[in-house]
Amino acid sequence: MAFFPGTVARAFAKAQFTKAPFMKVRHAILIVVLAAAACTPVFRNHGYIPAEDELAQVTVGQDSKETVAAKVGRPSVEGLLNDNGWFYVQSRFKTVGPRQPQEIERQVVAITFDDQDRVANVERFGLEKGEVVAISRRITSTSIKQIGLVQQLLGSLGRLRADQLLN
Repeated sequence: MAFFPGTVARAFAKAQFTKAPFMKVRHAILIVVLAAAACTPVFRNHGYIPAEDELAQVTVGQDSKETVAAKVGRPSVEGLLNDNGWFYVQSRFKTVGPRQPQEIERQVVAITFDDQDRVANVERFGLEKGEVVAISRRITSTSIKQIGLVQQLLGSLGRLRADQLLN
């Protein structure tokens, strides 16, 4: 085969011409893959809550703050108004593309302590449809704390009105 400069130029041009549609398809596929990757949801977890088997080791009425810290660890949040509560908070966020992150799950474990720093209550709350829902609860104390029978009777006298005594 003889070497003709025009023939080589035509063959090269033909090769470039036939390669162009494949390059367009390759670029289109790359753009679609990148767009799909950008819209893939990204999940992030924030915070810590103890597992159920760790919480099962906590005994209401017996464990103190020190033993709870040894069994499940210290919380990220403690009671603000009084120092009688430990709160473990975990949230799960979903981010899709350039949108704002959306909280899709939240759990709170609340461990409250009595005046002697003993566990009074262990509760687990969740977030269902934007509302806080109690998932599990372990309470052994009564709703009446440190009030004797005489104090209860005297305390109710102040709430009576004269018309209630006449009937």
